[in-house]
Formats: sequence, structure tokens, C-alpha cells
Amino acid sequence: VAYNPWGSPGGEAEPWRYGGDPSSGQPRAFSQSSPWAWVDVSQLQAAVLLHPVAVQCQEAQVVVMVHRDLFGTGRLVKAAELTLGSAACLPAVWSAAETVVTFMAGLHECGSTLRVTPDALVYSTSLNYEPVPAGNPVIIRTSPAVVPIECHYPRRDNVSSNAVKPTWVPFRSTLFSEEKLPFSLRLMNDDWSAERVSTIFQLGEVLHFQAGVNTENHVPLRLFVDNCVATLTPDRSSSPQYAFIDFSGCLVDGQLDDATSTFISPRPRQDVLQFAVDAFKFVGDSSNVIYITCHLKVSLADQAPDPLNKACSFNKASNLWAPVEGTRDICSCCEMKSCGLARHSRRLHAPSQWQGGRARRELPSQLDPLVEEADVVVGPLLIHSWQDHPVRKMSSRG
Repeated sequence: VAYNPWGSPGGEAEPWRYGGDPSSGQPRAFSQSSPWAWVDVSQLQAAVLLHPVAVQCQEAQVVVMVHRDLFGTGRLVKAAELTLGSAACLPAVWSAAETVVTFMAGLHECGSTLRVTPDALVYSTSLNYEPVPAGNPVIIRTSPAVVPIECHYPRRDNVSSNAVKPTWVPFRSTLFSEEKLPFSLRLMNDDWSAERVSTIFQLGEVLHFQAGVNTENHVPLRLFVDNCVATLTPDRSSSPQYAFIDFSGCLVDGQLDDATSTFISPRPRQDVLQFAVDAFKFVGDSSNVIYITCHLKVSLADQAPDPLNKACSFNKASNLWAPVEGTRDICSCCEMKSCGLARHSRRLHAPSQWQGGRARRELPSQLDPLVEEADVVVGPLLIHSWQDHPVRKMSSRG
């Protein structure tokens, strides 16, 4: 015979979510006879309207509902990467098509522990997230997380739940190294409206890069990003390294299962090229620092893009490479990972020579002294995991 010692009809409590009641802005309150839940989500990104973990403390079991957008970044974690308790119990309800994963476990199951206080019986367990390496084995884009969960069953007096309010605030720093003329590579904010001040990121965020070239007093030019390499030091030849743009303008990072990296189309101007790359760090590196070195080059704006002068992104929906401009066939070499040899000339043939910022149109056969390509370094960038920023835990009792 089912028996509810707290007198709660059906033996269930409403789900407690870490942000309280969004409609009222107040934490949920529970009556004397109702169990209540405490959840520490300090390792998760605090999205204002997203409640990634909800808990029901029932008469004899705990029900944990986990939104697969666990960190509030829009990227869904895999259900197989989630377990409950020290016994690593698997979800009771889930499917690849669902965005919510549900665990159901007895109060004494999955390695949960019990402690008795003067006011309550407290059953403790945890939601565990352990990401499985995907894509390139040299880098990671997500980090493990453990979300402590407690079910409190009152013994006497009224209890209430105060929302756990993560207080992590990102650090601020200034871009250390960039070369502004004639080539530049800048970190931009999310809407591309201004240069980003901070160079500190969290796994799950997106790095917005804007490459440019100063074309003042020169013939119209079109900019390309030939390749980009991430390293632990400013030396692009150091090891380990990860090339996320390669083969004369192929954004190869966008092919990985856990990435959405892409060139932005259309360009804002011919002498500017924007691209977005999902944040990453090197496996096993505790410094959280990376440097980005990109090789930038230009062609005449009226020159048609070709396999050596292109900006190609991988479209997962169509499983095809697509250029920012030009015909699709210029990207076919991205799939073959071979786009020919780079040109030996480092100078740009132009119809006029420029000296001291003035045109000398009487010498159309001479070379423009503008250097056609250059390496530009941005860094150091600090790429943190969520657990790198401890959050003060707030009391869950009123």
C-alpha cells in the first residue's frame, strides 16, 4: 500500500527549477508537507529563460528532467553522455528526437546518500555530464560537469526554496597582438557591430573574426584567408597545432560533428572577410591559452575567385562545400584536401605603381609594391571550461 508520510497528495512535488518562477521573478515556495529540491547549477551557463535541470522529489523516487541544451548555448548534448548518481544510472526516457532526457530512480538507488538533519531527510545524488570526444581528437569544445541534486523531505516547520543564482561574471582583458596595416584580424562582438574588448571565452561560445586589408590609395582588392592555425604559443610552427582553415580558404573546422563554423556571406566589403568559429581548447592543456595565426592575401577585386583564392564553408544540410562568391566548383578541392600549390610571387600585378600614396599612372607595366600576403597573429585568447569559474553557492532555504 502506498503511503505518503508527508501527506502530499500523490506523493509528488512540483518540479523545482533553479531560476524560480520566471513569471513572478520569485523563488518557488513549498508547503510544510511537500518535499523540495535543491540543485546546484553553478557549472552550467546561466541562461535567463532556460531551465536546464528540473527535479521532482516524489514519495519514493526522484525524477530528473534534463534539457539537452545543458549549457544554454544552443548545442544539444547527447543523452548517452548523461548519467545519474555515482552508480552512473542511464536515462529512463530519451530518444534522439527529444530535447529532454528523463531519469527516474528510487531514493536509495544510483548511489544516492541519505543524511538526517533536525529539519529534514536529505537524499543527495548528482547529474553527471561526460562528453564523448567527437570530431578532431586534438581539440574539445565541451567540458564535463557535475550537477549536485538534493531532495529534502521536511520533518517539521515550513520550508521554502530560494533560487540558486549563478554569479559568474566574465573577466575583461584587451586584445594583445594584432597587426592593423595593411592586413588586420580582429575579434568582433556577436552582431559584428564593434570590436570585442574581452579575449576571454567559454567553451560553447563562438569566436567572431573579421579579417581586413587597408585598400586606401590602391586598386580595388578582394581579401582571402588562406589558412588559420591555433597554437599554444605565438609560433605558428609549434606543436600541438590545429588548422581550422586550410587548403587555400577551406574552413575545414565546419566539417566536424560538434562545430557550426562558417564564413559569413555576403561580405560587408570586398576588402573584408568575416568568419565564425566555435570556441575550442587543446586536449590536456591546463593553460587555457591559444594563439590564432592567419595567413591573409588579396587578389584584384575584378579577378574571379579560383581554387587558390576562395572562401569555402561546409554546409551540413546539403553535405556540400559552398563559396562566399564564385562558382561551386572552386570548392571541390576542399573535399579532396588538395588545392594546388601556393603562388610563388608575393607581389601583386597592377596597372599602376603607387609611391608615397600618389599614383604614377605613366608606369602601368611595373609591379605594385603592396605586399600581397602576410601572417597576422591574434592572442593570447583564454578559453575556459565552465568549471574554471567557481560560483558561490547560495542557500536554498528561506
